[in-house]
Amino acid sequence: MIRAGIIGGAGYTAGELVRLLVNHPHVELGFVHSTSHAGDLITAVHAGLDGETPLRFCAEYNLEQVDVLFLCSAHGESRKWLAAHELPESLRIIDLAQDFRDESEGFVYGLPELCSERIRAARRVANPGCFATAIQLALLPLASAGLLEDEVHVTAVTGSTGAGVKPSATTHFSWRSDNLSVYKCFTHQHLLEIGRNLRQLQPAFDRDVNFVPMRGDFTRGILASVYTRCRLDEREAELLYRDYYEDAAFTRVTEQYPDLKRVVNTNRALLHTARYGDKLHVVSVIDNLLKGASGQAVQNMNLMFGLDERKGLRLKASAF
Repeated sequence: MIRAGIIGGAGYTAGELVRLLVNHPHVELGFVHSTSHAGDLITAVHAGLDGETPLRFCAEYNLEQVDVLFLCSAHGESRKWLAAHELPESLRIIDLAQDFRDESEGFVYGLPELCSERIRAARRVANPGCFATAIQLALLPLASAGLLEDEVHVTAVTGSTGAGVKPSATTHFSWRSDNLSVYKCFTHQHLLEIGRNLRQLQPAFDRDVNFVPMRGDFTRGILASVYTRCRLDEREAELLYRDYYEDAAFTRVTEQYPDLKRVVNTNRALLHTARYGDKLHVVSVIDNLLKGASGQAVQNMNLMFGLDERKGLRLKASAF
C-alpha cells in the first residue's frame, strides 16, 4: 500500500483528493493536515465524505510515515513549505498549487498527455492549472506536429469551485447565480505554462495565445472554445488528434460537440475538432476539480508508483 499525506486539507481540491484516496485500492491515507481545523473530523468540513473516513485533521505529522505527499495549500505556500522542511529522500511530492509549474526545484510538469515518461521517473511533480489543462489538451496535437502557425484564440468558462473555498464577492451565490462575467482578460496566470509547453513541442511558435476566461453560473467544470488558422482539412485534423491521444488514459476525441455533463465528476477530457473556413475549432471539456486538479494529481501518483493510470479514477459522469 502507498501511504499518502495531504498538506492544506480544508479546500475543495483537498476534499476531492481525500474522496479519491480513501477509495483507491492501493492507497492508505495517513494524515490530512490543516492548521485551521486541527482536531476536527474531516467530515465536519467535507460533509460528502460522511461514512468514508474516520480521520481527523492534524496539526503535527511525520513525513517518514508517508510515501507521497500532496501539497494543497494556496498558491505561494508550497514553496515556503518546501523551504522550511527537511524531506525524507524517498518521499515523492505532488504540488497542486502553481509554485513549481516552471519545473524549478526538481519538479516535473504533471500533464500526463505531455510528460508521462518524465512523470514516471519523477520524485516531484507540479500539477497543471485547470484552465491550462483544458487549453493545452486542445493544442498539444497541433504543436507536436509543428502546425501552430498563427495566433490562438481561447474563450473558456469555469465553475465557481475554480475560485477556491474561501468566499469572495465573485463567488457569492447571489452574485454568481444567473450571471456570467469576464476576468483576467489576456493576463491569466495559466498563460505562462501554456506558452512554455507549446514551445517545448514547437520551439518556433512565437504567436500570441489570446485567452478570455469567464466565470460561469455553475459549480464544476471547464469548457474551452479554441480556434486558430490551420492548413489541415477537417478529416486530417480529426486523425491528428485521434492519433495523438490514442494511448491517453482519459482524453478522448468525440464526434459531437461535448458538454460539461459528460465529464463532471470524472477525470476525463473530451475534445471535438471542426473546420470553418481556414480555421480549426477545438472544444475541450474537463471537470476543473478532477482532471483539472485532484484527479490529475492521483493520475500522476499512479504513474510515479508504476500503477495503471486509471486506478482509483474510474468515475461515472454526473450526466443528469
